[in-house]
Amino acid sequence: MVNYRRARIPGATYFITVTLKERKSDLLIRRIDLLRSAFRAVRMQNPFRIDAIVILPEGDDNFPLRWQALKANFTRAITSQSETTTRNARGEYNVWQSRYWEHLVRDDADFERHVNYIHYNPVKHSLATRPTDWRWSSVHRFIRLGSIPATWAVDPGEGGYGE
Repeated sequence: MVNYRRARIPGATYFITVTLKERKSDLLIRRIDLLRSAFRAVRMQNPFRIDAIVILPEGDDNFPLRWQALKANFTRAITSQSETTTRNARGEYNVWQSRYWEHLVRDDADFERHVNYIHYNPVKHSLATRPTDWRWSSVHRFIRLGSIPATWAVDPGEGGYGE
């Protein structure tokens, strides 16, 4: 097994990508209620802050613990609701990919690039025509707060990510 080196800096900001094992599955959006509950339960035990669905640990660097707990909590919730899932040879549910990718955010510009990446992903993967068309995105909160215009990544005059 590969032993990945992770940058673990207490209180730092991280961009983390985690994916379901079945990449084309709609499980997360179909069961968004259970995913939200899993986030709430893990945050009660191991507090963290979420910006644009980026995990930002507060006061420690144990994001692997948080992802493991989040994955386990969501998997327990969907299996308890009779969601069809299979198991691998080790008896683990085949819901999540076994690894994730994280990036230590270095400055405000790096943070903005990663938030833009997150918000543009539904368009990139042909799930929406515009970022605002995807209802399961924090782009709506960013627009509501005035951080970005409603035409972000749509109107070429706005300097959006999708240009």
